[in-house]
Amino acid sequence: MPMPAFKRILLKLSGEALMGDQGFGIDPGMIQYVAEQIQSVHELGVEMAIVVGGGNIFRGVAASSFGMDRSSADHMGMLATVINSLALQDALERIGVQTRVQSAISMHEVAEPYILRRAIRHLEKGRVVIFAAGTGNPYFTTDTAAVLRAKEIHAEILLKATKVDGIYDSDPMTNPDAKRLDSITYREALEKQLRVMDLTAISLAMDNKLPLSVLLLKQAGNILGVVCGEMIGTRINH
Repeated sequence: MPMPAFKRILLKLSGEALMGDQGFGIDPGMIQYVAEQIQSVHELGVEMAIVVGGGNIFRGVAASSFGMDRSSADHMGMLATVINSLALQDALERIGVQTRVQSAISMHEVAEPYILRRAIRHLEKGRVVIFAAGTGNPYFTTDTAAVLRAKEIHAEILLKATKVDGIYDSDPMTNPDAKRLDSITYREALEKQLRVMDLTAISLAMDNKLPLSVLLLKQAGNILGVVCGEMIGTRINH
């Protein structure tokens, strides 16, 4: 059995990742795949928290661009993350991984309230904890929420599993000669405005010395590989 390089991690999943090849919503096959990737890490005894986006259902920034009040739009986006979190919890528990959803917006019938000490206790007991509803505040992305929660629970690294296999020196969609970077500093990511992660989130990670790893979700074993110390995707640190 491989040996993990980290004891406690936070995994950030984009809402779009749960769509699979659909244009909207949740793909049952994809959420099953994601649950199995998480299970492979959990079986190593790694304490694992997760933040899921809501872009597959509703994206507040996009809605505000056509006239909706930004606060209202962002609150709708937070509710979308709760839907995704509950779907992921169900997929994980169906394969035997004990999971708790904690929401930054109170909704006691479907999720626990976010209480830091309770979250840490769940992690210590071997449960996966999914943090829903972002920070509970408008104008903050789920990327920023992921960095915030990672620091609060003292995670050693934040993994962003997304639809690209790392960070490139230019846009690979428009430049066929773009090169993937194995590592980059926080400052370089900010100066070049590399949009693979929200700039506020990168700045918060830099201020608090939280290592970030950007990797391709659809490549089976990538999450496990990074947790076991392999250089997969792109690492962002000092």
